[in-house]
Amino acid sequence: MAINYGFIVPHPPIAIHEVGKGREREIQNTIDAFMSVARMIKEIQPETIIISTPHSTVYSDYIHISPGKSAAGSFSNFGVRDVFFKVEYDEELVKAISDFAFEEDIPAGTLGERNKELDHGAMVPLYFINKHYTNYKLVRISISGLSSITHYNLGKSINRAVSKLGRNCVFVASGDLSHKLVASGPYGYDEEGPKFDKDITDAMRKADFLKLLTINEERCERAAQCGLQSFNILAGCFDKRNVKPAFMSYEGPFGVGYAVCAYEAAGSDDVRDFAKRALDEMEEKMKKARGKEDAYISLARKSIELYTRTKKVLEMPDDLSKELLERRAGTFVTLKINGKLRGCIGTIEPVCRNIAEEIIRNAISACSKDPRFDPVTEEELPYITYSVDVLGKVEKVQSKLELDPNKYGVIVTKGYRRGLLLPNLDGVDTVEEQLEIALGKAGIGSHEDYTIERFEVVRHEVGDL
Repeated sequence: MAINYGFIVPHPPIAIHEVGKGREREIQNTIDAFMSVARMIKEIQPETIIISTPHSTVYSDYIHISPGKSAAGSFSNFGVRDVFFKVEYDEELVKAISDFAFEEDIPAGTLGERNKELDHGAMVPLYFINKHYTNYKLVRISISGLSSITHYNLGKSINRAVSKLGRNCVFVASGDLSHKLVASGPYGYDEEGPKFDKDITDAMRKADFLKLLTINEERCERAAQCGLQSFNILAGCFDKRNVKPAFMSYEGPFGVGYAVCAYEAAGSDDVRDFAKRALDEMEEKMKKARGKEDAYISLARKSIELYTRTKKVLEMPDDLSKELLERRAGTFVTLKINGKLRGCIGTIEPVCRNIAEEIIRNAISACSKDPRFDPVTEEELPYITYSVDVLGKVEKVQSKLELDPNKYGVIVTKGYRRGLLLPNLDGVDTVEEQLEIALGKAGIGSHEDYTIERFEVVRHEVGDL
């Protein structure tokens, strides 16, 4: 028996009457939709509810599945102790999911639990479900910093495990949309917030899981959402199957988007192999990007491709410009996949004979030595976009008034501690934000006496396709 029913739900603690104390009525449409979902689950009578939540144990490179026999939790973090939950985990299904994930080389399993207690991402949906149905076991799955396609593929493994065991299961994908819908909200406003929510809710209504898989990561960061990867796990549970969507509600009066949507399986459809389609779409975009590369980007890309495949350093091409061969400057090479950072290494001052050598050196470092990431793999190469920043002269400034985050990068220094931030970065709109990030990189406190330098860059990148 496969997973035939799935639900996208939000998790606002204020929806809980004991927490909201009347304010929950401001999101009555969401509460009504929650109750509809709960009644549907009662009709289905699942043996196990599988819930994905962005507020359980989260790792950058591993999807955590809660281990053990049971777990408990309450809303004490929100000032309410007498709303209490205790659930029994479906250990057999957890093991089957972990085994299939291992078989498919998906980094997911029960290792590294940091907090056994149930999180509000799970408890808010369960609060409403429990009003109508309680005869279930639970599987609780977190999200990670891994790609959307990896989360989708985990959904495929979940469905395989359910089918193998013959479980009657439903999947509940818990997650909020943008947290930046209104200026008066706790996270402020970004114009990307409402745009993001419109695109995602349109995709929900149409069961357009390809849209969920391929939305640009930079948009996700600007919107400050938390639900997308949870939704992508749900989408993977319905791989190669038609679904009937029932969109129930969307609202965001508190500055955070809350959407509820139900899905019912409706027969097989090999066209809905969204992981393959997403990869094909990304690869096609990259092919177009290759045709728009200048010599700087091409040099970085070829260096990374050769080094990743052979561990050899690219020999200097014969057709480079005088600028690349005769000028010395610091450079930064940045790698992204679908808008998500995959590596960035650079030099403030030149250490090589010319810009070309500087790019080759930093490109290899960006793909293999960035401590934040594993080395780039050959399988990732078709999907990487590149940018190269060539730094201008570094000069000291006496005042923050001499800074402009769109025009100048900054370097902050205190003794041996030094932090750099490039200019014109998405989400960095003020001098204060720029300095805060640079200081954080250097481990310098804002109260300390530090020096500031600025520099201009020439950025080489392929624009939007």
